[in-house]
Amino acid sequence: MDRIHGGMPARMTRRRIAASLAALTACLVLGGMGTAAAATAQNAESQAAMTPDQALRLLQEGNARFVAGTTLRRDLLVQVRETSAGQYPFAAVLGCIDSRVAPELVFDTGLGDLFVARIAGNTVDDELLGSLEFATKVAGARLIVVLGHTRCGAVMGACDGVQMGSLTRTLALLEPAVAAARKVVSGKHDSSNPAFVAQVTEANVRLGAHALVDRSSILAELVREGRLRIVPAIYDVASGRVEFLAP
Repeated sequence: MDRIHGGMPARMTRRRIAASLAALTACLVLGGMGTAAAATAQNAESQAAMTPDQALRLLQEGNARFVAGTTLRRDLLVQVRETSAGQYPFAAVLGCIDSRVAPELVFDTGLGDLFVARIAGNTVDDELLGSLEFATKVAGARLIVVLGHTRCGAVMGACDGVQMGSLTRTLALLEPAVAAARKVVSGKHDSSNPAFVAQVTEANVRLGAHALVDRSSILAELVREGRLRIVPAIYDVASGRVEFLAP
């Protein structure tokens, strides 16, 4: 005979306990109690304590959650209040304007976590360079990610030598990457060659990461001091996965 606890069979008690534990586990997996702390907005203390490597790891972990479909639960209105007196982002992203590549979503971040600068082809121009100097030197971001993506319209346009209004000047910023890819990829050097487009995309983010240091003494100093890391990366529009590259 089953033992009785408070008038209920022990077997039933065990079943209910097991069901409760299963429900709790589901909450934790879906981003409930166990992830609440990770979903709060960055503050002055958390930013000051963070290293560039830790900032990179946060983005890697966020993208892994995005790909797995286990993004953190966030109360964005709470984060509005938490950031109303100031912002303390831990990283900055120089990305493309492509509608499929929203850095805040791709890296599963919340309000106040990222500075995001976007331009067609994620190229480095003087205006964006100044913005990134502010984001790091003044506002304390520890990491810059130069984020390209697969099937980039700007990259393909540069491969084909497209000229159209002011876009012509924007695409010209991609010419060093196009020239670099011509040296290593055989076959057609236009957007009809997927290998060529992929090589231009990779060359562009690598050259962009180097350009930030080469063209900004402020960013170069932060890197030398170990207060900043600059990393090229490519987002796959088919999988949602971000590949971080060596500079």
